[in-house]
Amino acid sequence: QVQLVESGGGLVQAGGSLRLSCAASGRTFSMSYMGWFRQAPGEEREFVARISWWGYTTTAYADSVKGRFTISRDNAKNTVYLQMNSLKFEDTAVYYCAALRTTANVDYWGRGTQVTVSS
Repeated sequence: QVQLVESGGGLVQAGGSLRLSCAASGRTFSMSYMGWFRQAPGEEREFVARISWWGYTTTAYADSVKGRFTISRDNAKNTVYLQMNSLKFEDTAVYYCAALRTTANVDYWGRGTQVTVSS
């Protein structure tokens, strides 16, 4: 089992920044990737960003956040971060941390943290 706890959400004006954190515990050694997804009201959950959890760092981003969001990791702290800059109203959503063995599907989810961007 892997437990994921998100933090750092909140209310921010458009153009502002937030940094989300996801603290992982449990059998994290069995995971290959950590990622962030988001779900806006009335919408399906969508991919935001992904980072390799061990070894050489590889990242992937949704087109909608490229150039604005940066995912990073700190293995010593078992934590993954999502730095969000130049936030837009359409970034408003609940952001979920995820742990993945492969890129095909998510194995574990966090409970989510709300990000609200005011226009």
